[in-house]
Amino acid sequence: MQTQVLIQSLIKGLLLGGLYAIVGLGMSLIFGIMRMTNIAHGDFMILGTFFCMVIAQQFTGSVIIALLITVGIMAVLGFLIQSFVINRVIDKGSEPALLVTFGLSILIQNILFQFFGADPRTISTPALRSNIVNTQWFSISGSYALNFVVAVIVVFAVYLIMKKTSFGRAVRATSDNVAAAELMGVNTKRIYAYTLSLTVVTASIAGLLIGQTFAFYTYTGTQWLIIAFGVVVIGGMGSIMGTLLGGFVLGLAQLISSALFGTAYQLLSGYAVMLIILALRPRGLLGNMTRK
Repeated sequence: MQTQVLIQSLIKGLLLGGLYAIVGLGMSLIFGIMRMTNIAHGDFMILGTFFCMVIAQQFTGSVIIALLITVGIMAVLGFLIQSFVINRVIDKGSEPALLVTFGLSILIQNILFQFFGADPRTISTPALRSNIVNTQWFSISGSYALNFVVAVIVVFAVYLIMKKTSFGRAVRATSDNVAAAELMGVNTKRIYAYTLSLTVVTASIAGLLIGQTFAFYTYTGTQWLIIAFGVVVIGGMGSIMGTLLGGFVLGLAQLISSALFGTAYQLLSGYAVMLIILALRPRGLLGNMTRK
């Protein structure tokens, strides 16, 4: 394989890994705090993508303003869903909550299908389609560079929120021991609601990045849910920094294998790496929890 192809694959794999990290961030948070697997995570992302597209095209004309409006809408939506739907079953074990999120996934997909049909769409940002770096060894497109920068900023912002704020301390207390947190005056159900609100906000940002880079349609959420699973399993369920590392590993594995064996083996090779990591370290690279 040519050195130029290898260098290009390494760089593009890292940049794609940044996008994968923000895709898996919300799922990692939900598992780490509630011990719940959110089957609707990918559909929240695509719902945010459609919100951004419609608001930008029909109302604001600006993707940035559309994202800010979408973040506000999705934050409220996440809070309401957790408060009035998931919190009602969260104490009954992992299976009822899993089934609720599965139902939400089907509901979101069918609502989107009724409004938008099954045709693929993209969020048009011509300035990001061209390369911002061109050398004889590699090139970097504007969309991939933006995805990487935004993803890393969001991941570190969430990490700092969890480590440095009173909300983050309440979240970590709830994650460690619900009963003890409630004895200290923490409203754990409210913490859960704020947490889902935060995760759908990160999902909305991921959705916009996806829409600017790839084609999407009403059922694309399932595809990105599988990628999110791979990221958080590799990095470690519940670990924010592990999610970032898992995104890089999965992105590099896919792009390098694509360069070596062809694009047909891209997904296969990525998940083969995931299985190898699980065999060597079942909790993931930076994971320190097991599912109850």
